[in-house]
Amino acid sequence: MRNRPIPGSSGAVRAMSLLGSPALHAPCDTVTDFGPPLARLVEDLFATMYAANGVGLAANQIGVGLRVFVYDCPDDEDVRHLGHVVNPRLVEAGGVTVRGPEGCLSLPGLEAGTERFDRAVVEGVDVRGGPVRVEGTGFFARCLQHECDHLEGLVYPDRLAGWRRARVLRAARRAPWGSRRT
Repeated sequence: MRNRPIPGSSGAVRAMSLLGSPALHAPCDTVTDFGPPLARLVEDLFATMYAANGVGLAANQIGVGLRVFVYDCPDDEDVRHLGHVVNPRLVEAGGVTVRGPEGCLSLPGLEAGTERFDRAVVEGVDVRGGPVRVEGTGFFARCLQHECDHLEGLVYPDRLAGWRRARVLRAARRAPWGSRRT
């Protein structure tokens, strides 16, 4: 039986920033205020991520330029990883480089083969300022690297080259949301 509330259960679903939105293409600011607004932001991130059927969501994806992300993501062994990181730093990314399908809630319905390391370690703090260290392998490592990229103002097409990049950007322009920017 759970002793704590379900993440996002008290949060509000917010509008998603889409590819091309300035919020997605600028590095986020360090969090310095660990009060109730930060806890509400984390709840809203979970609520929005779950509403969009995602496995991770960074604050700038809902238009908030702060270094925060949430995740509810399995690894390659189907072990569920659930949490949040404030002021995350990708301190280790290594192992084998794997090209695998990668999507993003800010590019709904699109994905492309993107190279990522199969192991990642992120350090930061929680909403109260306590230390957090998250280690991931496989798909979860991909998620951690993806969310850290968001906070640096990168989206996964920025990691692509050649025909893969051209194809996903062309598909984004043609998508129903391609002309809409939030």
